[in-house]
Amino acid sequence: MGWAQVFVGVAFAGLVVLAVCSVKVFRALRTLGRELERARRRIEPKQSALSGELRRLRDAQEAEHVPDGVRSS
Repeated sequence: MGWAQVFVGVAFAGLVVLAVCSVKVFRALRTLGRELERARRRIEPKQSALSGELRRLRDAQEAEHVPDGVRSS
């Protein structure tokens, strides 16, 4: 009968350890999510500016491109 109590105690201790680890992982995931959102907010304006610049360059390149490869002066 004493061994059964020891096994139950060890099993409970193991569950407590798993619960503590789960809480730590959950908190770390929340922190990571906040950090990713913060990084996304910081990157978004620069990404928009870069997209606009790439679009402007692409439009300029298409305007210069002549299908037969001959330019008139």
